[in-house]
Amino acid sequence: MTILSLILALALEQLRPISNRNPAYLAFIRLANRLKRALNAGEYRNGIYGWLVAVLPLLAIAVGVYFLLAHFNPVIGFAWSVLVLYLTMGFRQFSSAFSGISRALQAEDLPTARALLAEWTGQHASEMNEDEVSRVAVEQGLIDSYRYVFGTLFWFVALAWLAGPAGAVLYRASSLLAQKWGAYSDTEPFGRFALAVQEALDYLPVRLTAASFAVMGDFEDAVYCWRSQARAWGNYAHGILLATGAGAIGIRLGEALHQDHTVKFRPELGIGDAVTPDYLASAVGLIWRSVLLWVAIVLLFNAARWLA
Repeated sequence: MTILSLILALALEQLRPISNRNPAYLAFIRLANRLKRALNAGEYRNGIYGWLVAVLPLLAIAVGVYFLLAHFNPVIGFAWSVLVLYLTMGFRQFSSAFSGISRALQAEDLPTARALLAEWTGQHASEMNEDEVSRVAVEQGLIDSYRYVFGTLFWFVALAWLAGPAGAVLYRASSLLAQKWGAYSDTEPFGRFALAVQEALDYLPVRLTAASFAVMGDFEDAVYCWRSQARAWGNYAHGILLATGAGAIGIRLGEALHQDHTVKFRPELGIGDAVTPDYLASAVGLIWRSVLLWVAIVLLFNAARWLA
């Protein structure tokens, strides 16, 4: 049933993509903001309480409804798992923005590409040239592909046998809280627990995703970049994904950006060519091949269980 859930959720997401501005996401973000205002008293333990209040009820609902429905009819329980995975996964949430930027750059419409990139990433892009827009788009695409697809899929599959769709709910809720509460963790202890949980949840799937990039791209360069360059990036997990992805595609990420009337210097990741608009399609291809690899592995795992 797990492999069928993955395939159906991916198909639904392609046919009818869910915006990250959908009511369910917005309601959770409002809850996160409300909890922070109510519980943030400047202590680390307040962040623990807030995380538990935000996440545990969602897990209880996801698991409770799954087992209740499955008790009456396994097919309805299966449909619930597909629905939850569909709501928590978001391949098109980043691929649509990525495709829009690619089309704008192919049409030599740099202002539109800059506007789309700024809306997608939240970064100032008005001073970036064509290659810088392409480079940042590939970086954000690789990170978002992990955040919206690979991380969610990993935890869905890992916990599906025990708690239905709970893994997907756990990962997406934790990821959103880490993004909302962890931005100021250097000065506010409230978000540190959310970041710690997210780091723990990311440890294995980040490395499996990077390994998938290596297998489906230039393996030797991807592994070399992972081992020699990833730690230079500020966020090590992101550094693993970006360095491996850059090596797998054969491009250079990171490097300098023109932003806020200055040049921001960043570590160089990858070896090969400078990123041009033509490489955006290569990045999408790498992500799709890696998704199909994961689906094939889950299929083989399920087939082995059925044969056993």
